[in-house]
Amino acid sequence: MSLAFVFPGQGSQSVGMLAGLAATESVVPETFAEASEVLGYDLWRLCQEGPETELGRTERTQPAMLAAGVATWRAWQKHDGARPVAMAGHSLGEYTSLVCSGALDFRAAVDLVAFRGRVMQEAVPAGQGAMAAVLGLDDAEVVAACAEAAGDEVAEAVNFNAPGQVVVAGHATAVARAIEAAKARGAKRALPLPVSVPSHSRLMRPAAGRLAERLAAVEVRMPTVPDVYTVHVRRHESPDGIRRALAEQLHEPVRWADTVRAMLASGVTTIVECGPGKVLTALNRRIERRPELTMLAIEDPEGLAAALAACREQQHA
Repeated sequence: MSLAFVFPGQGSQSVGMLAGLAATESVVPETFAEASEVLGYDLWRLCQEGPETELGRTERTQPAMLAAGVATWRAWQKHDGARPVAMAGHSLGEYTSLVCSGALDFRAAVDLVAFRGRVMQEAVPAGQGAMAAVLGLDDAEVVAACAEAAGDEVAEAVNFNAPGQVVVAGHATAVARAIEAAKARGAKRALPLPVSVPSHSRLMRPAAGRLAERLAAVEVRMPTVPDVYTVHVRRHESPDGIRRALAEQLHEPVRWADTVRAMLASGVTTIVECGPGKVLTALNRRIERRPELTMLAIEDPEGLAAALAACREQQHA
């Protein structure tokens, strides 16, 4: 068995997330308490009680998802779960993978992603940016639809999540035009997403500059996990390379399908998603449908038990 762990990003959060796992794994509330000390507010209470609008604020969502992924990983470690040979994260999830692989200190990462959320929101005034999901259309057709719709504004394909699932981002008016252009090209569905920050588009370049300055003062180590993938499906040879990747990531596309394919090409046979939502597990199953591959998700006690059992069984096979 060759095992990889992956970590979800913004959009997988929900009020009440990880409540079941927290009831059986003390490391979950302990991890959120540690994050709360950095943030100066009760992050666990926000995640359990909401309101959803507050949890959905970018600068709140990012620390919440980071803490959720790290807490789940710590629960895995506590039960002596198998060690992965690779890690990756979807957008914000890259920070989680870097914490869990030993490259970033958790407390420093909590502060960093809260800052990241703030500068992302400040880069584009509320209401001026948008994102939309395009379903059932080839990647190249989505890119062409964006080019057709952009005009003198920004509309770009920014998340290549799985075959037939691409997210676009940019100015709200240009994204609206891209939705219509994608439908005209045969998209099964094209719909706006409930976010105001056009993540991974070039509108995030000002935020990336501010983030790069902040990253320069953050300690970054080389990961202890052999392969940790970041933007451009890249593995890094130095801490400075990781810093550059985290800044670039703000305005570069998420190539999730390529990341999963790269892990599988390296010999990975089991991928475990760590954190709420099971979004990545659903994408992973669409990216590769080979029967010998195992895709698992940990967000509750049942998922943790199932993943531990499956990995132990494969180790002894």
